[in-house]
Amino acid sequence: MTLANKITLTRTVLGIFLFFLIDKSSLTFLILAFCVLIISTISDYFDGKIARETNTITKFGAIIDPYADKIIVFSCYLAFADIPELNIPLFAIFLIIIRELSIASLRVLAALDNYVLSAEKSGKFKTLTQFITIYLIMIYLIISTAPIENNTIKNIIEKFKNLPSYLVIFASLVTVISGILYISNHYKMIEKQWKK
Repeated sequence: MTLANKITLTRTVLGIFLFFLIDKSSLTFLILAFCVLIISTISDYFDGKIARETNTITKFGAIIDPYADKIIVFSCYLAFADIPELNIPLFAIFLIIIRELSIASLRVLAALDNYVLSAEKSGKFKTLTQFITIYLIMIYLIISTAPIENNTIKNIIEKFKNLPSYLVIFASLVTVISGILYISNHYKMIEKQWKK
């Protein structure tokens, strides 16, 4: 197994841990989860960089890399949904999961024809949007969980209490739109598979 793929698999495991760390809802675990999130994000950059520079880009890596991202996204959003104070709408998470599973299936279909579907601009923007919303919600969670005595800061936190739900809804819309674009761009390949 290549070094890049080992890093990617490690990121997948870290993504699973994220769910349990966030779901604890304690300040210590949330800070730890935030650190794990940062490490995961950095490793995502380095595994791709290493694969390109060492010319070790593999089909396994091309499939498992976006899978690792999905594990992180699902873990965070589902953990957020389990925290009542955030009031995260489940329909938004459902749409994100449906989109991600659909595109993952499309990648498998392509792999059956020995064709690797590379990431598109809309997909990269979607992933960026998802991770930005996750980071913002994590920051909000940490601040709102911290023992703050200052009333001014408490009032500011209260004003932003609906921000997490709005962020997830926005991320779901971007995710669905990118999925529609992805499917339309590869419709011929899907049609080809239907005829087999």
